[in-house]
Amino acid sequence: MVDKYIISIIAFMKRVLQVSIISIVAVFLMSSCFGQWADRGSKKQYAKEIKQAPFDAIIVPGYPFDGVQWDKIVKLRVVWATHLYKQNITKNIIFSGSAVYTPYVESKIMKAYALALGVPDSVIYTEERAEHTTENVFLSYYLALSKGFKKIALATDPWQSKWMMKFYEKHDIHIDYIPAIIDTIEVLNVGDPKIDTSGTFVQNFTSLTERESFMERWRGTKGKNIDFENARMKEKP
Repeated sequence: MVDKYIISIIAFMKRVLQVSIISIVAVFLMSSCFGQWADRGSKKQYAKEIKQAPFDAIIVPGYPFDGVQWDKIVKLRVVWATHLYKQNITKNIIFSGSAVYTPYVESKIMKAYALALGVPDSVIYTEERAEHTTENVFLSYYLALSKGFKKIALATDPWQSKWMMKFYEKHDIHIDYIPAIIDTIEVLNVGDPKIDTSGTFVQNFTSLTERESFMERWRGTKGKNIDFENARMKEKP
């Protein structure tokens, strides 16, 4: 009994540590210092990509939800996606993410917020298997192709956008990138809408930190779980 109690405490502490690290990253990404630096590159990239609008779909990677209110990163990504839709820069939105670190399916939570902000249900798709950022983009890309979408872009925070750009150029998957402009999001000031979380919660949930070791999660982050060659074969006519 004591051993089981100790194991439970250790598992809980691991989860707390994981969420704390994620929160620290979120605070940094939303800081004014980072925002000013990131916006310079984002505005340049945006000016380039806007010439190709409208896109058939944008991909928006998920982020953990604590069951209370959206995190700053979730807010940034959802508000930016909503802005791009309302400005007719994209026709559809694909939110991606499974229940990874918390029992809430990230893509469904983001969809709920987008609906609350006025995006029609008919233009929102959810990819609900991805557990790593590389998988968010990969699985959503092929979901988009299956829907007949051809002009596809990743719309997320500047840091993640830059990282994914390098990763997918290396693997010869061609999508566009529309990184969020921080000061635009701040001006929009959408507040904190209430959402219906029913249907987003996974019963008997087990966090990724309990299902995979640190090295396994690192391999997933680096895209080692993705079979690029098999995907390319399926893509060929």
